[in-house]
Amino acid sequence: MTKVYPNITSRITESPPPKPFNSSNGDANSVVLTVWKKSLLFNCDGFTVFDAKGNLVFRVDNYMAGNKGEIVLMDASGNSLFTIRRKRLSLGDCWLVFDGETGVNPRFTVRKQVNLLNSKCLALVTTGSCKEAISSPKRNKVLYKIQGSYTQRCCTVYDDKRQKMAEIKQKEAAVRGVAFGMDVFRLIVHSEFDLAVAMTLVILLDQMFGSSTSPRR
Repeated sequence: MTKVYPNITSRITESPPPKPFNSSNGDANSVVLTVWKKSLLFNCDGFTVFDAKGNLVFRVDNYMAGNKGEIVLMDASGNSLFTIRRKRLSLGDCWLVFDGETGVNPRFTVRKQVNLLNSKCLALVTTGSCKEAISSPKRNKVLYKIQGSYTQRCCTVYDDKRQKMAEIKQKEAAVRGVAFGMDVFRLIVHSEFDLAVAMTLVILLDQMFGSSTSPRR
């Protein structure tokens, strides 16, 4: 069986930052992570993220299957990086992202795109609160736009200048004829984009489009 996590049997310590990887698009500063849609803890939903050497980089394993109103992204040592909190609105899903475990002054807001005329856009990352993003969207700066299909594991995060910041792609197995499936995929983070922010967006896409009851986009 192809290993998803080659170094997970060793003692978990704080891993050094992943080294840049020269990706297919020529970006020498890209980092390629392997995302596994599985928690390290028994009976929990979550994610486990590894670098190219199999070292643990991020983990999400702090919430049960029936409680997804708040999610915490942690580093390899269990330190909280971002807290994600959901705000239910009549016009669509909206999420606030806070630094660490704070609940004041969100770092940014992620809103599920509901405009049927722009079916390629999955979500918008903006400044301000969810209420402001709905009531006065022109006042909130769009930081990033996510396009593609999460269910097919083919997404791209663009900044306001239409530059690629991160990509989600299917992962090919090293052994010919062996497929990982959709629960294991690659997260390619370009240039100077923050790795933790990129993984936070993956978590949010999974909340918006990962369940069987969500629209398949």
